[in-house]
Amino acid sequence: MMADAIEDIELHLLLEAIYRRYYFDFRGYSMASIKRRITQALVRFEIPTISRLQDMVLRDERLFTELLSYLTVQVSELFRDPLYFRTFREQVVPHLRTYPSLKFWVAGCGDGEEVYSLAILLREEGLDDRTMIYGTDVNPRALERAEAGVYDLDRIPLFTKNHQLSGGKSSLSDYYLAKYGAAVFDKSLRQNIVFSDHSLVSDHVFAEVHFVSCRNVLIYFDRELQDRAIGVMTDALVRRGFLGLGSKETLKFTHHADAYTDFASEVRLYQKKGDLV
Repeated sequence: MMADAIEDIELHLLLEAIYRRYYFDFRGYSMASIKRRITQALVRFEIPTISRLQDMVLRDERLFTELLSYLTVQVSELFRDPLYFRTFREQVVPHLRTYPSLKFWVAGCGDGEEVYSLAILLREEGLDDRTMIYGTDVNPRALERAEAGVYDLDRIPLFTKNHQLSGGKSSLSDYYLAKYGAAVFDKSLRQNIVFSDHSLVSDHVFAEVHFVSCRNVLIYFDRELQDRAIGVMTDALVRRGFLGLGSKETLKFTHHADAYTDFASEVRLYQKKGDLV
């Protein structure tokens, strides 16, 4: 049997073992993406084979916690894809102003960059005092980092440029303090933010929301899991609520495409239809 075929068998067995031992379900993730991440982990942990990794992970919870960071890694930045945030600011915000209170959900929030981007945008638009933002992820360490709101100072120039291009109405420096080589974001931004564990793979709707941001998460799922995740987000949205996806993601070819209109398809912003039963 070819080495690649053996590795594929090992990989499926590892994911099944993780599910049975820790109840984290990665079995519906894109196998190509998972395989790349596991390969990186093997190098990092200096473990020769996936089978050996499986044996160690089953017996060592600390190792699994470290592995989880590889399996759920999401590279993001403040105001990533500035045109998306500019379009949101100019076209979606006017609709949101009509609500007396708002709830946002950032699914797969990682280290919190998307959450803080929205919090800053909402403050600039005068909507922060009436908006609750839920940031969810399956990785507890990522949630801890998101809760802290601390980012490396060398990332700030890019964050600042993105903020400006997104139509920012103030200076990004108004929202953080620089100390000890890090940027610590203003605690007041977190007053209406709740970070919590939630899995698009296995969990269900936890709140009715007006906007869902799930950007650059679905690309790591297979088609069946994408449908499942979009179904959960669709159930969470109010009628005429908005859904934001990543630049390489789409609702086309899913079972839920008919539930939406293309609000600003060039930046992957969709609006749930208002005539659904």
